[in-house]
Amino acid sequence: MPSDTTGLQQIIAIGGHGLTSNAEDVTLSRYILDQVPVPRPRICFLSQAGGEDAFYIASFYRHFLALDAIPSDLSLFRPHTADIADFLLQQDAIYVGGGNTRSMLALWHEWRLDRILRQAWQNGTVLSGVSAGAICWFDQGLTDSIPGKLTPLPCLGLLPGSCSPHFDGEPQRRPSYHRLIADCDMTPGCGIDDSAALHFIGAELMSVVASRAGANAYRIESSATGTEEIRLDATLLAAPKNRCDSQSPDNLTRTDAP
Repeated sequence: MPSDTTGLQQIIAIGGHGLTSNAEDVTLSRYILDQVPVPRPRICFLSQAGGEDAFYIASFYRHFLALDAIPSDLSLFRPHTADIADFLLQQDAIYVGGGNTRSMLALWHEWRLDRILRQAWQNGTVLSGVSAGAICWFDQGLTDSIPGKLTPLPCLGLLPGSCSPHFDGEPQRRPSYHRLIADCDMTPGCGIDDSAALHFIGAELMSVVASRAGANAYRIESSATGTEEIRLDATLLAAPKNRCDSQSPDNLTRTDAP
């Protein structure tokens, strides 16, 4: 990564991540903050996929305060400002949590957050997120927003292709994703293991990183026999020396969740 990332259009899509004091979680959070060239980055939580759950939001504040960031959140059920565009455009980074991607995107569209997030990205705000907050940036995501099955979902389209999180964490993710791409119901794309992340600058994948040994990402392409899976080996990140000491619970729940 360049030493000065000011103005770059960055997206960090995480396959699975909790807001805990666990070293794996802290390491990925620190990686997000390290892409912002200011001492105490302002990072805003969008928790609409999780229904703006108060417990989840409190975990976010504890987690990022312990990392010496300046956390905030934006509610769309009880917005604290009429000018949500101005508020989001002042952030150095935005973190989108897990939950129901389909419901989140519908709410975002109604509030025009899709347009605001695109503008923030173009202005150099680091966009990031886990699970629902990872797939939302692509043309398509593999979602379990509808109970009982995994289905394709049109997303924001900041990044080309498709994406699936929890590639090593949920047994049906990999076979479902392969089948949908083979059947041309989804465009080729990437699967991301828990504790791994794709780091894009613009639309180009610049790096794959992980906070756990063995966590990687995978490129799934169409082939004459169905699909081809290409492993994208991740760079294992070193754990930060100053780990957060919050005792927030593990939010590695499912339903496109962190």
